[in-house]
Amino acid sequence: MKILKIQALRGPNIWSVKRKKLIQMRLDLEEMEQSPTDKIPGFRERIEKMFPTMIEHRCSEGCRGGFFMRVERGTWMGHVIEHIALEIQTLAGMDTGFGRTRETKTPGTYNVVFSYTEENVGMFAAESSVRIAEALISGAEYDLEADIQKMREIRERVRLGPSTGSIVDEAVSRDIPWIRLGTNSLVQLGYGVNQMRFQATITCNTSNIAVDIACDKEETKRMLNMASIPVADGDICVDEEDLEATIKKIGYPIVIKPLDGNHGKGASINVKTWEDAVEGLAYAKKYSRRVIVEKFVTGFDFRVLIIDNKLVAAAKRVPANVVGDGKNTIQQLIDITNQDPRRGYGHENVLTEIEIDRDSEDLLDKYGYTVDTIPANGEVVYLKSTANLSTGGTSVDVTDMMHPENIFLCERISRVIGLDICGVDIMAENLTQPLKENGGCILEVNAAPGFRMHLAPSEGLPRNVAAPVIDMLYPPGKESRIPIIAVTGTNGKTTTTRLLAHIVKNNGFKVGFTTSDGIYIQNHMMEKGDTTGPISAEYILKDPTVEFAVLETARGGILRSGLGFSRCDIAVLTNVAEDHLGLADIHTLDDLARVKSVVVRSVKKDGWAVLNAEDEHCIKIGESLDCNVAYFSLDEENPFIKNLSKEGKTVAVYENGYITIKKGEWKIRVERATHVPLTLGGKARFMIANVLAATLASYLWGFKTEDISLSLKTFIPSVAQTPGRMNIFEFRKFKVLIDFAHNPAGYRGIEEYLQNVEANKKIGIIAGVGDRRDEDIKECGLIAGRMFDHIIIRQEKYLRGRTEQEIIDLILDGIKEADSNTTYEIIPLETEAIKHAIDTAEEGAFITALSDVVANAIDIVQNYLDKENEEQNV
Repeated sequence: MKILKIQALRGPNIWSVKRKKLIQMRLDLEEMEQSPTDKIPGFRERIEKMFPTMIEHRCSEGCRGGFFMRVERGTWMGHVIEHIALEIQTLAGMDTGFGRTRETKTPGTYNVVFSYTEENVGMFAAESSVRIAEALISGAEYDLEADIQKMREIRERVRLGPSTGSIVDEAVSRDIPWIRLGTNSLVQLGYGVNQMRFQATITCNTSNIAVDIACDKEETKRMLNMASIPVADGDICVDEEDLEATIKKIGYPIVIKPLDGNHGKGASINVKTWEDAVEGLAYAKKYSRRVIVEKFVTGFDFRVLIIDNKLVAAAKRVPANVVGDGKNTIQQLIDITNQDPRRGYGHENVLTEIEIDRDSEDLLDKYGYTVDTIPANGEVVYLKSTANLSTGGTSVDVTDMMHPENIFLCERISRVIGLDICGVDIMAENLTQPLKENGGCILEVNAAPGFRMHLAPSEGLPRNVAAPVIDMLYPPGKESRIPIIAVTGTNGKTTTTRLLAHIVKNNGFKVGFTTSDGIYIQNHMMEKGDTTGPISAEYILKDPTVEFAVLETARGGILRSGLGFSRCDIAVLTNVAEDHLGLADIHTLDDLARVKSVVVRSVKKDGWAVLNAEDEHCIKIGESLDCNVAYFSLDEENPFIKNLSKEGKTVAVYENGYITIKKGEWKIRVERATHVPLTLGGKARFMIANVLAATLASYLWGFKTEDISLSLKTFIPSVAQTPGRMNIFEFRKFKVLIDFAHNPAGYRGIEEYLQNVEANKKIGIIAGVGDRRDEDIKECGLIAGRMFDHIIIRQEKYLRGRTEQEIIDLILDGIKEADSNTTYEIIPLETEAIKHAIDTAEEGAFITALSDVVANAIDIVQNYLDKENEEQNV
């Protein structure tokens, strides 16, 4: 078997709009296509032995053990690999269960699709599942545990931490979108101007000064002391001389810890001798040049969490430990403790596995123990000097036991330091009495405190501490999203997108939009190129100045990665026509319609899908949608449109020369088509269709018809506003039209327009695109043969696997089928072809350059026009 391609889908996609995180693996079964599972001796027994937990896979049988039934009866290896990929992720602590396996048009080649929790783990699972399947087929030994451990390691390296993850989960539960910014824990909640950012548990509202204070333990103690808040006696030391002076002042026992430390690193507690103090100083200085030395306060370690100056949780933290049974060694007790199902690798479970490190060895040494010591029955042996959960500690929720005075004290501390999310470490016998009565004190104040101990304590009530964070960032009434209009279709996407963006901007919004020629923020091009995929969409949604997004969404990005947004308010589907067929398993118009439908199926429940009533595929898609649906048509008498009008539905039509919105039988004439520059005096019907789509979408959004009308009249088709879309250059003796038409539907639109153009001679400059089907290239030649008197064929770009001559021959076959008197010549270079057409143009000629490299063609023609104007002004 051979893996041909693995890709990660990260948004709504052709397999599922709801399941946004999918791996799609293109797999060639090779000789295994002839060997379903029932033809492989012992396969059922081997897979059941390796994966006994697969008994829970119900598969299409719909019952426990369903998958094994399918294996017994015989199923293809792609299906088996799908189930293996899901199961190994589950075994590695990432429970996920959606999968699909479908054969492509190429016999023996399958798309194996399965869900993932972490993308990198999913990619690894794809490769691993194939290796495992091959081992099961041959009966070879396979180290499954090694793969599972590798997946855990990948997950721990790339996943969001438990605190960050809990805030994201809470946001998702409230329908707030999120974007991970990079590979660390920096996360954006919301879109555009409504975004908020946080990293771990530091938010974009967290005071920089407050974080600096909290990170400076000396400054924290000074400020708390000035505010009459009890703190441990101590001082800052940089050498043994300072250490000696501090110990003389506060006495033993002491705590030594780095001034800039975190997670308990470099700390030594309950130090009682000068030798241990010197050693503890050296250990702490590995993490910080300056070291804090404090009086060791007896009692329990408590962490109190304050969010938005309100106490939300408190936990008693217990360092990692084992309890002796008089029989097992400390190492054996650790192994037994780590078998607790609540403990796992890294942050995968509520508790973390206990590991022996230098801190553990030092503590054991103080007891006079080693890991081979057998402690007495009931003896508690502490293995860490701090109670951090990340080192194997446990937590007990004590929120409801806190004395009101201690609550007041902690909430006051958050204001004294100035943190919006604040963790207060307290050493005391309990929190049920005021600290001033039981001798407790404040050890530290933490910026970015961990949430894990509160979210899932080993004892007591779990606290949803992420909820108050979201309450703080998004109080009631604050929006998290911005409006999104997505535009897709075979032809007209870019023009419709630009027109919509123009309408939105004229209505006072700061608009960001993506097109096939670049990313724009308020008409400023930010990035040049074909930017119609999910990365470009995300670029707009991440921009903090954008109030409204209009996103051109092409098939390529949908197939590669899915959509760059989870849902939109309005989606426009201009049409579904022959283009890019034969690529990426898209062979028919039904296949293409399925891809385009992803965009309209992502519309929110109360949003609108705007569809073309003259396109049978659009109508079919509209019948399956859950959102509101509205249609546009160039023909008011279209039977489908007439039925909708009878039902009182809202539609957009071209009637009696007007761009019109119909609500039932009522007509709202928005503007006369001849007054809309984009329609080229009403001659370009395909442009009228684009205007109808944009008018209907903007009307449904809620813009007033008079504002829409003004925008339609001020949107001028030009190199600046619509590059490569019906750009006409008027020379003294002839005209030149440049358009991006590159498929049969686009050519037919140009043909319809040219029928209304008066010219002595119509000259066309055309080319084929190598990755289109033979019949598509030939049909473009046929249409060109009908609409032009003379054709210049050029072909130096976009060969995509074909030879130049192959493409030219197909174009010529089409021209000959037109059965016209059209003449032609071949000039391979586009620049030379355009120059030749202009240099030889007769008076009254109309040159049409159908260019796939719009910028080049525009530059050449503009230079000629500038030169003519200069000569005229001399």
